[in-house]
Amino acid sequence: MTHPTPTPATSTRPTAAPRPRLVIPIGDPGGIGPEVVLRALADPTLHQIGALTVMGDRALLTRTYDHLRQLDPHAALADPDTLPLVDMTMSRQDRAAIALGQESAAGGAASFHWLDSAIAQTLAGEFDGIVTGPISKAAWKAAGFDYPGQTELLAEKAHVDRFGMLFVARSPHTNWLLCTLLATTHIPLRAVPAALSPALLTQKLDLLLTCLHRDFGLAAPRIAIAGLNPHSGENGKLGTEEQEWLVPWLQAIGDRYPQANIMGPVPPDTLWVKPGQAWFTDATVAPADAYLALYHDQGLIPVKLMAFDRAVNTTIGLPFVRTSPDHGTAFDIAPLGVANPTSMKAAIHLGAEFCRTRQQSGGYSPVTHDNNSRT
Repeated sequence: MTHPTPTPATSTRPTAAPRPRLVIPIGDPGGIGPEVVLRALADPTLHQIGALTVMGDRALLTRTYDHLRQLDPHAALADPDTLPLVDMTMSRQDRAAIALGQESAAGGAASFHWLDSAIAQTLAGEFDGIVTGPISKAAWKAAGFDYPGQTELLAEKAHVDRFGMLFVARSPHTNWLLCTLLATTHIPLRAVPAALSPALLTQKLDLLLTCLHRDFGLAAPRIAIAGLNPHSGENGKLGTEEQEWLVPWLQAIGDRYPQANIMGPVPPDTLWVKPGQAWFTDATVAPADAYLALYHDQGLIPVKLMAFDRAVNTTIGLPFVRTSPDHGTAFDIAPLGVANPTSMKAAIHLGAEFCRTRQQSGGYSPVTHDNNSRT
């Protein structure tokens, strides 16, 4: 007997929000990416927060699984045979060129194609977000793909030219949330001063404010902006960028961001004192909700000092969610079976959380320069 299907108009049952669909390209197969994915996905609670699909070569993932099982028969590992997996099968020749602990062009090509496919399928609507495993930039280059990193490939494929690298971590000591955005990313240190400009910082601040509002629910955030030079230039004695344009820019942007409390330029050597205290001892002392660092190491040295195994890298400004563990391929420990999956778990949690927030708010689009569009 066929039962009639109730229409939405006659059904009183609340509609459950769809589980976020996340795809996880495993990163460079010679590094710890496959291991941290297998260790993370052994946690059953992760599968409750989202529909998780792995992307990679099943035979390679099984090879890593078997190796880890030999090292520790009782290790908590997800069995590749039971995982939802987009099997991008490699040739035997390419698979044979990949070994745990070794950087190779074959590994670079594999990780590039897995990420490229994950982006294409996400843009096509098959997934809501991407949680990327770590890749080797040198291996990408050896394979003929000359990108500064995954962030730049994601932005290019999404046709986005306004994006940022935001690092997020929650303290296990105080529950304080650390948020750090980088104004410049993977460029040499000597290129940083020329890359920085009022236009660039305005763009990054727009992205950061929109992210804090839409993804974290902060309508009136406090943001601390670092100086570039020691002591923020010390009135031009240790560098002139602050006097020439950074301080005037900060003085001029108040009207543009009436909803925010923007502080700076804060001397880089003291910027991280209060965040360190908030992370380890007392969350109430943190002077800001987010920090804008002007170059890679200025932001990531303190982030990794406080939260090396917990921080998550998320790309803001994309039309989809992207998160990633805040560590590299760690080729040196890849054969040892000792990789920590905490950051991968955090990346999956944050990715699912962002997807749910954007589903509830009706989606996400990169910010515009119209300040009147903000609430």
